[in-house]
Amino acid sequence: MSITSPLTSATLCGSLVSRPFQSSKLCLTTYPKKNAAWNLTPVQGIRCHSMQVETREPFTAGKKFQLGDVIEGQQFDREMLSAIFDVSREMEKIEKSSSQSEILKGYLMATLFYEPSTRTRLSFESAMKRLGGEVLTTENAREFSSAAKGETLEDTIRTVEGYSDIIVMRHFESGAARKAAATANIPVINAGDGPGEHPTQALLDVYTIQSEIGKLDGISVALVGDLANGRTVRSLAYLLAKFKDVKIYFVSPEIVKMKDDIKDYLTSNRVEWEESSDLMEVASKCDVVYQTRIQRERFGERLDLYEAARGKYIVDKALLGVMQKDAVIMHPLPRLDEITPDVDADPRAAYFRQAKNGLFIRMALLKLLLVGW
Repeated sequence: MSITSPLTSATLCGSLVSRPFQSSKLCLTTYPKKNAAWNLTPVQGIRCHSMQVETREPFTAGKKFQLGDVIEGQQFDREMLSAIFDVSREMEKIEKSSSQSEILKGYLMATLFYEPSTRTRLSFESAMKRLGGEVLTTENAREFSSAAKGETLEDTIRTVEGYSDIIVMRHFESGAARKAAATANIPVINAGDGPGEHPTQALLDVYTIQSEIGKLDGISVALVGDLANGRTVRSLAYLLAKFKDVKIYFVSPEIVKMKDDIKDYLTSNRVEWEESSDLMEVASKCDVVYQTRIQRERFGERLDLYEAARGKYIVDKALLGVMQKDAVIMHPLPRLDEITPDVDADPRAAYFRQAKNGLFIRMALLKLLLVGW
């Protein structure tokens, strides 16, 4: 006889059963760690039988995969993406409904942000509340949490998980999300880790491309701007590599070129890529122009290098004139001067629709991580 839970499956050892299973009492005494076995203790003198436990991997084959954490773009395959997008479309219906959803009623989400955020933090908080959950939030945790007193990230995570059911974290160090996930007994979502990755942004970007263009195979995408420090373009490149006949153009100032690890990854996955300094020429060939800002905060005291890089590639009316009729312009936002305001009225400007799609993707992820299918 077997029992199952969202986190683990267990089989009762038949040789130890002397009477029907329902007469025995199973005692689950701890909150189960991700991929960990249940702890069993006797209650009121009733014997608890030993269990043979099969722990699940973070993902299983087929649509009903089990999602553990969201840390990097590489963890998803096409099947997973399709399934997450299906749930996201269901979330769109919930958001448009006048009735309040209670899918996540009784759940608490902690947002732990060590770097500034508007869209990511607010869309996660909105997603949680629209599904009936509650939010614990700390903004600018780098200054206004115990991190300012020298507390380690691991200790912070161990503390915060005691107050919540899921942690959404943005950090200034690459790799911090992976460290948090290894420490936590509850799901962790990477909301951006320094110049590392931003997987939920990449998920909403691919979702937007599919919604706007109607396909993901056979597309050409220009990644423009700060490609060395931009975590969004790194994660997006990883996801685009899952699709067939994709070509990626890298257009950036020399000082912020895409790093070799991404180029090597694309080459190893047989994804065609090309570097160019001519945005006008590239834009005329592409289905998607994905613009990003030059990130001043990544230059430290070398503001001379920042000034040399900024303003070189601008999306304006002139660029619109060479773009394909059905192409789209995307941007993870915030923007500074790299897209001029007069572009906003063009139907190909998809960046605010893109930002709205972040709500649906994050609603879907919260649902899958907390209650599953």
